[in-house]
Amino acid sequence: MVIAIDGPAGSGKSTIARILAKELGFYFLNTGSFYRAYTYAQIKSGKDPLDKDSVLETAENTKLSVIDGNIAIDGVNSEMHLHTPLVDKYCSPVSADPRLREYVNKQVRELAKGMNIVTEGRDTTTVIFPDAEYKFYFDASAEIRAKRRKEQQPDGPSFEEILKSIIQRDENDKNKAVGALKIADNAIYIDTTDLTIKQVCDKVKKVIGR
Repeated sequence: MVIAIDGPAGSGKSTIARILAKELGFYFLNTGSFYRAYTYAQIKSGKDPLDKDSVLETAENTKLSVIDGNIAIDGVNSEMHLHTPLVDKYCSPVSADPRLREYVNKQVRELAKGMNIVTEGRDTTTVIFPDAEYKFYFDASAEIRAKRRKEQQPDGPSFEEILKSIIQRDENDKNKAVGALKIADNAIYIDTTDLTIKQVCDKVKKVIGR
């Protein structure tokens, strides 16, 4: 079974998907982390994250795996490096390359074969797993999403800077030629703005009958 969760950054996809996977005994797969990992690997190697050919080469020469729900780069848990302001800045343009998206999608589908998974990430319900048994689209106001990100990175950018970045990222993601952010026709829409994590989890579990 595949439970796919889509939606903009900061809407609660990752946190809730992790919890659901643990409670259901499913495998957690964060598709967006693949792009963040390649962005981080590119930056770490000192190469230009806006050089699409170079990023694709880095991706093809970087071994990613998922260990306990965390992304590992060449066998090393790198989850703590994937949500820095620098990775946030470049992840969206990196993920816009259709060649990289095709490469990542193949990896993700192969990883999911024969498994019960909870997966999340932009275009998960529309492109990567269009035939998922259950599809959800989480949303929340830009302000509450900026507040959540600030709480995750208290020593990082200011609330105003985060809010501006989120609004710009939303605009970029919605207008991408490939893999644009949109609600799948048969996805269940959940606005998480005024809901607790438990309330969102309960809504999802009620839909899937768990």
